[in-house]
Amino acid sequence: MTDRFSEDDVITTVTRLTRHQLVRFIEGELVKPQRDAGEYVFRRIDIARLEFLCDLSHDLELDEAALGIVISLVDQLHAARQDLNALARAIDILPPDLRASILAALKES
Repeated sequence: MTDRFSEDDVITTVTRLTRHQLVRFIEGELVKPQRDAGEYVFRRIDIARLEFLCDLSHDLELDEAALGIVISLVDQLHAARQDLNALARAIDILPPDLRASILAALKES
């Protein structure tokens, strides 16, 4: 199973996606595939993002401006979750007394 997909692979895999939509999503930077020898190369995460964009545009009838806002908010939420997970891992490796102090301070706030 490959982790790199061509434009044709993407159009075949994401059944509700047209080539015209794909071009618009790329031009609008809603999806940012890599380039290799002048061709777009998509990863699995790009395909998942394109499926999500199709859901939003088809099911909720969002236009490209709204898609940009929604996808930006989703990206921010994802980044915040990653930061929170990193913070939680950092707290977990602290000495027990320091960890308890941090958890007590969190409960107070």
